Amino acid sequence: MVSTALLTDHYELTMLQAALSDGTGERACTFEVFGRRLPEGRRYGVVAGTGRVLDAVRDFTFDPELLDGLRGVLDERTLDWLAGYRFGGSIEGYAEGELWFPGSPILTVTGTFAEAVVLETVVLSILNHDCAIAAAASRMAQAAGERPLIEMGSRRTHEQAAVAASRAAYLAGFTSTSNLQAGASYGIPTSGTSAHAFTLLHDTEAEAFAAQVAALGVGTTLLVDTYDITAGIATAVEVAGPGLGAVRIDSGDLAVLAVQAREQLDSLGATSTRIVVSGDLDEFALAALRSAPVDGYGVGTSLVTGSGAPTAGLVYKLVEVEGRPVAKRSTSKVTQGGRKVAVRRHRPTGTATEEVLGVGFTPEREPNDRPLQVPLVRDGVRVEGLPDLATSREHLRRALVTLPWDGLALSKGDPAVPTTVLGPQRAGVRP
Repeated sequence: MVSTALLTDHYELTMLQAALSDGTGERACTFEVFGRRLPEGRRYGVVAGTGRVLDAVRDFTFDPELLDGLRGVLDERTLDWLAGYRFGGSIEGYAEGELWFPGSPILTVTGTFAEAVVLETVVLSILNHDCAIAAAASRMAQAAGERPLIEMGSRRTHEQAAVAASRAAYLAGFTSTSNLQAGASYGIPTSGTSAHAFTLLHDTEAEAFAAQVAALGVGTTLLVDTYDITAGIATAVEVAGPGLGAVRIDSGDLAVLAVQAREQLDSLGATSTRIVVSGDLDEFALAALRSAPVDGYGVGTSLVTGSGAPTAGLVYKLVEVEGRPVAKRSTSKVTQGGRKVAVRRHRPTGTATEEVLGVGFTPEREPNDRPLQVPLVRDGVRVEGLPDLATSREHLRRALVTLPWDGLALSKGDPAVPTTVLGPQRAGVRP
């Protein structure tokens, strides 16, 4: 087990030492994770990474070696406290795969100030990354329609982020990943094809294709754009026969090339051979290819960088101390004090109309309301029976169906579901 306490930020430990010193570290507190706004151009957010957060909280301990490195930074009292650290509070939040909007209390952490404040960086580092990737992946999946999407971005990000991105992408609708660690860790189907290097390794393209077919069978996918696509397709069918599984095109005007490739494959009798395209695809490129005869996509760079929104912009803020609401008043960063209880309001048809947040109370339920927060950790122990990745993936699929039609648009616009806060006004909240 690797301790996730390595992600602790220096300023969290500075606050911890001061709070332990004056006794306020033992005050009962509530922190909330939320976004003040959606990333630019987005109409909804996707909750992803919750399962990873719970694993990180479980593994959040300070071993002797780590504590030795903090000597001279922290006093002995704080080091002794950290040596025995185990989170003993409670966590609740939106289910993984749920949608979120500005102000949504995605995660609520309750405990002493000391035990909760040191979790800020690890919680935000996971949720900001995974929610960003999942939102981008969801937009791509919507643009792709029923066509499968392969996550292929491992070479474009940090090695650990690559595994997390694969998980978030699968949650949001991608079909498979090329990342074997993600497959092993999370049970995500894996798939992939050869690269141009394999073709270049051989003296001829035909030799390369023949070697791949011999090793993997005619159902394999052959990369046909190393030299000339038309010649490559002809060679691929000649080598593998009309039962070739698929060809992949990784460059050029993909819409035009897909039409030409389909016509050529059909003329060669390879009518069941699929066409897979890749190469700097994002949700807008996928939408533009909806009418092209493409059977699947490989997406890399744009996905693992959040397609223009590499962070979800979530924050971790103290909202309650000993049952008393607290809030910031600083310009442009005002927060709403008090613990929030969230429900999503729907029309009888199932379309979501409003996110209602009760400050310190549960909003009065209407017939088609759905409560959003679920218990995740109680007294430091993870709640049993939480959904697995496949269940969370299905949760998101169902949640997206509830959005108004314009909520799925790729163009800029207002959040698909407006948020209403019921409760104390900010002016009445002690700073």
